[in-house]
Amino acid sequence: MTKPIESPSNASRRQMLKASVAVAGAAVLGAPAIVRAQQDRKIVTRDPGGPFSKGFAKAFYEPFKKATGITVIGIPSTSEPAGMAKAMVEAKNYTWDMAHLSKSTSMSLSEIGYLEPIAPAAGAGPNLSKIPANMRGEFILGIDVYATVLAYRTDSMKKAPTSWADYFDTKGFPGRRALRKNPFDTIEEALLADGVAPAQLYPLDLDRAFRKLNQIKRDVAVWWENGAQSSQLLRTGEVDAMPAWNGRAQVAIDDGAPVKLVWNQSLWTFEGFTILKGGPNVAMCREFIEFCAQPQQQALFTDDIAYGPTAPDAFKFIKPERAKLLPTNPDYLPNMIQVNSEYWGKNQGAITERFNAWLLS
Repeated sequence: MTKPIESPSNASRRQMLKASVAVAGAAVLGAPAIVRAQQDRKIVTRDPGGPFSKGFAKAFYEPFKKATGITVIGIPSTSEPAGMAKAMVEAKNYTWDMAHLSKSTSMSLSEIGYLEPIAPAAGAGPNLSKIPANMRGEFILGIDVYATVLAYRTDSMKKAPTSWADYFDTKGFPGRRALRKNPFDTIEEALLADGVAPAQLYPLDLDRAFRKLNQIKRDVAVWWENGAQSSQLLRTGEVDAMPAWNGRAQVAIDDGAPVKLVWNQSLWTFEGFTILKGGPNVAMCREFIEFCAQPQQQALFTDDIAYGPTAPDAFKFIKPERAKLLPTNPDYLPNMIQVNSEYWGKNQGAITERFNAWLLS
């Protein structure tokens, strides 16, 4: 995934709106922030930056302004900014009205009461109500679905892997490997490779997973830590096969690398828009969310981001060649596995501690 641009956590809403001139090209007046937002009908959302900012501007921010007169400013920030959102709500000093977050981060914030329901009291509108239940929640509208896929170089893998079992079989499928330096997804990959059925993955059998990981540990040439690094590993051929986020693997393919993606048993989850609790523009944020649930709008961001839209009808507006690159393609999704964010939200700290200790052993 694209590493977002970092922004200061203690900046006031007024400071960040001034900074957004450079980011979003928006003029900022000198009046107090909340009054400005009310007078100018303006909302601010955190987004991941990079291609997301470009894709979301084209798909959501600019069309919403034309449709409603409400300006939407996207401000990139650090990834998984739960602490920043929490501080804003506690101080009632809102740099953002909304935030684009991962499902797991939104869950952690909603559980402690820091997010607003995305639908008004009357219930979800006609667009929001059509988003599949497993791609939205009371406090989040899923916008983009990404998957961890098995990616391999067709020029150096003598035998093409088709599953995680093949990936862990270093003798039957020789080649240089990489794994993510994080237990998230890595534990699932090990269990799937060891024969655990997708429906039986959770709760994760950690002892079994680490036994399987022991079998491949010495064959891991690189432990990758971020999306840019994973793209580079595939692009240069430093490794022959690896788990990677599909959008990052696609970057290597777009740059001409002979890389193929295995969608079978890929692990998916989603990110989306949330509303910070108690902010001054909750009603406008809900209007924006209803707008973003439209399939024709979601189709637009896929030109810039190789992640799948959550609105099923979006594929009616996406070219077939582009649709082949997206995780929510109906041809792929039935053979993919949704990550259990609820499980990870409760257990990530303990599992990460054990994983890091295992790496050093």
